[in-house]
Amino acid sequence: MGDRILRILAVNPGSTSTKIGLYENERCILEKSIRYNRSNLEGFAGILEQKAMRKTFVMDSLEEAGIPLNSLNAVVGRCGMVKSVESGTYLINDKLLHDLSHGEALQHASSLGGIIAYELGRSLSIPAYVVDPVTVDEMIPVARVTGIKDIARRSIFHALNSRFVAKRFCRERQRKYEECHLIVAHLGGGITVSAHLRGKTIDVNDGSAGEGPFSPERTGGLPVSAIINLCFSGLYTKEQLLALVMSNGGMQMLLGTNDLREVERRIDDGDDEALLVVEAMAYQVAKQIGAMAAALEGNVDGIVLTGGLAYSQRFIQLIRQRVEKMGPVTVYPGEDELQAMVEGALAVLTEQEQVKHYGT
Repeated sequence: MGDRILRILAVNPGSTSTKIGLYENERCILEKSIRYNRSNLEGFAGILEQKAMRKTFVMDSLEEAGIPLNSLNAVVGRCGMVKSVESGTYLINDKLLHDLSHGEALQHASSLGGIIAYELGRSLSIPAYVVDPVTVDEMIPVARVTGIKDIARRSIFHALNSRFVAKRFCRERQRKYEECHLIVAHLGGGITVSAHLRGKTIDVNDGSAGEGPFSPERTGGLPVSAIINLCFSGLYTKEQLLALVMSNGGMQMLLGTNDLREVERRIDDGDDEALLVVEAMAYQVAKQIGAMAAALEGNVDGIVLTGGLAYSQRFIQLIRQRVEKMGPVTVYPGEDELQAMVEGALAVLTEQEQVKHYGT
């Protein structure tokens, strides 16, 4: 990189927030965020209609900080549910913009990150990127097969943070990510556990499809016959069942809250049911880590635990005691999506990696 300073803007829209980070190379010089009341968002017909409001926040934040737009070298945004892709940094082209603006991608506000980045990049004549979409798919063929001919397993996971912490693990040990065998458990509102084999994610549970451990908001894997019975019970609509699996299940349904901190307070007050649920969630995470160890043929250089739930020492210890014989356990609590996006953009701007082109 030499002495060249590259100024990169990262845009990260969440379901009820928008965050931005301005970086000079790896150093953050500005970070701002805004939270929205759900009642305010309900006034919009859909995700795409929120773009102007969120983009205004981005522009106002830069103006208030005295940052000239023409000082930017690149923009990078979050990416939603686009077509399956290899890992890496993608220049936002017309095909990617179209897919961010249509269909499944509009189920989550993260897609607006790429759209806003594209518009800023085009107006400033600078490159706009997305990094490691949730649809990163490098699964090996044997991992895709199910017992039903028309159903194949797919790769949907917290790719951005999972690959970021995997690379961090390797960097801190002076090793190359492309030479390591790692398991990364992203522990948040949803939980995904991925097997990383020499720089590729060869298997992962699809948290968006109900695979893997239950989580604060998701049911995780369930007995199929029981689900079929629920589908035909007349008690639920299709939409209600999908919401149950994706956002109203797991700890939320079992204990009435998706906040692990509240659940731990109950445990400290002697709530045995709360303790059982947390132990069960940790048990299922540990089993999923074991499955990924099998995908790596037992050759595990490290197990990385990350995400918001990784701040809980109790939860981490419950997992650690079951998996530490499989490989050394490292904990990186929380997630830094802004930093992850910027590092991906820097890698191509400094020609450490080749930029990728969506749909080609």
